[in-house]
Amino acid sequence: MSILGLHHVTAMSGDPQRNAEFYAGLLGLRLVKVTVNYDDPGTYHLYYGDAVGSPGSAMTFFPWPSAYRGRRGTGQVGVTAFSVPVGALDFWADRLQARGVEAAQTSRFGESGLAFSDPDGLALEIVGTVDDPRTPWVTDEVEEAVAVRGFHSVALLSADPGASGRFLVETMGFVEAGHEGDRVRFRLDPAVPGGTVEIVEAAGLGPGRMGVGTVHHVAWRLRDDASQAEWLQRLRDAGHGVTPVQDRTYFRSVYFREPGTVLYELATDGPGFAVDEPLESLGGALVLPAHLEQARGQIGGRLPAFTTPAGVRFP
Repeated sequence: MSILGLHHVTAMSGDPQRNAEFYAGLLGLRLVKVTVNYDDPGTYHLYYGDAVGSPGSAMTFFPWPSAYRGRRGTGQVGVTAFSVPVGALDFWADRLQARGVEAAQTSRFGESGLAFSDPDGLALEIVGTVDDPRTPWVTDEVEEAVAVRGFHSVALLSADPGASGRFLVETMGFVEAGHEGDRVRFRLDPAVPGGTVEIVEAAGLGPGRMGVGTVHHVAWRLRDDASQAEWLQRLRDAGHGVTPVQDRTYFRSVYFREPGTVLYELATDGPGFAVDEPLESLGGALVLPAHLEQARGQIGGRLPAFTTPAGVRFP
């Protein structure tokens, strides 16, 4: 029932056109699924990742063009970091600069990277990583030698850093891997790609407010339904308020807040994004869960239009 690493990170964005141009265009991720927020079907749910949207590569968004901007603060993921080969950082510095994206060099825990923001102000990093074996999605502009492999880590702005760290170690199987400046790093034991968390001292920030430009939740990988059932019972026995299992079509999920009030999800690896689209055409059409299919016309009429870098028009 071990945690296997990061599964996905879900954030809130504004204009879906700008979102697609940034993540599928500039960052070179594959748009693997265009569906809707099951709890708010008038809103897209966009998934980006590697060729199949593997767990550990999937960055997802709820785009609300007219929504208010969020406020970064405690109880949130402060930074989402992607892994690239060490030698790719010059490529990314040049590419970001050419697209008008300001990036600052970073150096922490012996790793170099670039810190920047997406068009909605969401804080991101690209970190040069040694020996990340994951196979990336490649495009005409982003070759395999420099492409994003998946997630490197998330940095948490915890309302209670000590309690958040203890929960990672005592409950989730992480080990403390170092302390530097205002942050403590934790890694899964044994270390796996996309299995790193940093807890950042957030004194003075105050509680975050969800909205455009903030992360809604971070999801962790579980192998299957049996493992999820064990975790559900384990968390409930420990007094955590955990949701029932939610069927998200591509995985099954439970949600709870860790001691520092960051919203966590535990998501199964399967069945994956090819369950309702051919692998070769993932992200090529608006797909809806069966219970919403009869309302396709109404839903499509409420969704804003956008065109992907590959030239596919939605809705």
